[in-house]
Amino acid sequence: MLTRYDYGDTNSRNVLIQLVGEHDLAQLPDTMETVSALAGEDFCLTALKVDDWNRELSPWKAPAVFPGRQAAVDALSVSDEEGFGDGARETLDLVLEAASDAGKRYFIGGYSLAGLFALWAVYQTDAFAGAAAVSPSVWFPGFVDYMKKKEILTGKVYLSLGDREERTGNPVVRTVGRCIREGYEILEKNGVDSVLEWNKGNHFKDPGKRVGKGFGWLLGSVR
Repeated sequence: MLTRYDYGDTNSRNVLIQLVGEHDLAQLPDTMETVSALAGEDFCLTALKVDDWNRELSPWKAPAVFPGRQAAVDALSVSDEEGFGDGARETLDLVLEAASDAGKRYFIGGYSLAGLFALWAVYQTDAFAGAAAVSPSVWFPGFVDYMKKKEILTGKVYLSLGDREERTGNPVVRTVGRCIREGYEILEKNGVDSVLEWNKGNHFKDPGKRVGKGFGWLLGSVR
C-alpha cells in the first residue's frame, strides 16, 4: 500500500507522480514552488510514499552499499546496511493504479533511489509522458547495462546530478558520474528527448528544488 498525498490542482490533466519516503515529505513545498515557477501550466503533484525504501524501489536485489554499518548514502535518512530488495515491480503496479485516468497526462519522477525507479519504470510501461530521474542511483549494479539492452517506452527524460556526488570515497557510489553520463549517451543515441543537468553541491543539497526543476522541464517540453 502506498500512502497518497495530492498537491496543487487535482482537476489538472497534468499529473506529476513522485515516489517519496518519509524523509522527502518536508521537501514537497520546495518542489511545488519550483515547478510552479517553471512549468507555465497547471498541474497536480501526487506523492506516493513507500515504507521500505530499499526494497520497494529496487528493480532487483543488490548488496548493501556499506555492509555492516549504518549509512545514509542513497536516501537522505535511510540505512543501506541491509542491502536492496526487488520490490519495484509490485510498487509499479500500485503506481499504475494511480495513473489510470485516460483523460490525464502522467509524468513520473523521484530523487535518489526513487529517481532510479522512475527511470526503470519507463522501460516497463508507456503510461508516462516523461520521467524525471533526479540524482538517481544509476550506480545500482547492472542498471546501465539494462538501459543498453531494453527499449525505453517514453520520449522525454530529465536527468540531473550534483557536481560533487561522484566525489565520495565509496567505490560503488562514486561511479554515479560515469554511469549517468553513459546513461545520457544511451538515451541520446536512442532518440529520446533528454537533458543532463548538473546542480551545485552533493547528494543532499536542495532535493525538493532539484525534483521541481526536473518536473518543470518535463512540463515545459511536452505540449
